[in-house]
Amino acid sequence: MNDKSVKRIVLAALFAALTCVATMIIRIPVPGTGGYVHPGDALVILCGIFLGSVPGLLAAGIGSALADLLGGYFIYIPITFVVKGLVALLAGLVYQKATESGMSRYLAVVIGGVIDIIIVAVGYFLPECGLYGTAAAAASIIPNIIQGVSGLILAVVLYPVLHKALKGIRSAA
Repeated sequence: MNDKSVKRIVLAALFAALTCVATMIIRIPVPGTGGYVHPGDALVILCGIFLGSVPGLLAAGIGSALADLLGGYFIYIPITFVVKGLVALLAGLVYQKATESGMSRYLAVVIGGVIDIIIVAVGYFLPECGLYGTAAAAASIIPNIIQGVSGLILAVVLYPVLHKALKGIRSAA
């Protein structure tokens, strides 16, 4: 394994850990659903943007699923891995296409946030219909949208800081 591969793996592991911590450190409980709103979605979006689509999928999926594991939300581990991984994958693809086509990178981050809002709301609603029934699943839509909007805002704020900080690391990786 060469130095570039090791750096990529370490950066992906760092993003997975940051995603887990961001998901667990600030939890705003959602009454009636047993869930919580958290800033982890910002890191999920940024996983795709800074790591690329497939490594971002793995880092976001693993970091978010690990938060479910450590937080005792065992039934959500596979759901979270798929949903958050898909968000990072799509955010990474959008960002890549944006940079190749000359579109604003900030606009690409915003689009990644919109993708997050949609995928998270739908991605949890569908399995929760089977787990808890449609009415209970519908109760989590608004909190998931709020979480997505806060993730979008935080991703836009963190993007320039991380872009600058990771510039040397990513070019070496």
